[in-house]
Amino acid sequence: MAIVKDNILMQLVRGTLGKQITIYERNGQIIMAKKRGHSKKKPTQKQLEARHKMTIASMRAQIMLEDPQIKAYYQSLAGPGQNAYNIAVKDAYRSPEVQNIRLEGDEVVVTAQNEFRVAEVEINVIDADGVVTCNGRAFLGRNGVDWYYKAAALPAGGKVIVVAKSLPGNRTVRELLLT
Repeated sequence: MAIVKDNILMQLVRGTLGKQITIYERNGQIIMAKKRGHSKKKPTQKQLEARHKMTIASMRAQIMLEDPQIKAYYQSLAGPGQNAYNIAVKDAYRSPEVQNIRLEGDEVVVTAQNEFRVAEVEINVIDADGVVTCNGRAFLGRNGVDWYYKAAALPAGGKVIVVAKSLPGNRTVRELLLT
């Protein structure tokens, strides 16, 4: 790879020359590199799964960037050599993490994090017979990590199902059994 500086001939040249050299611009620098070819190896199952996951993340990112406010949010997080699309794909690739579910009286407290931000947390309280006794959205606490939901009742033998969602719509589901 070579970085071209102050060469008037290369200022407007981009693309592939003779199936051997690729010229492109990155971070305001013109770069010349050997043209990469396709791999001759058959992709593994993990590689195929990663490609599929990346395709879905890319589609979600494109949809997210149609909203000007979300695009501005992602652009504000972009570092050197990155753009809003790069950050949106990174966000869409990963799901939020539900780190802890605890009960404080009749309140369910969920600690959920994402590299960027958790968009919402939904709570479902189910009794021992499998009937939903109450459900709704939790509210974000002042610390920016804990989500609070005031349950009407927490029946013994039941469970609390927590669904954390990221901005692109990735979901993480966790359960807490009530004793």
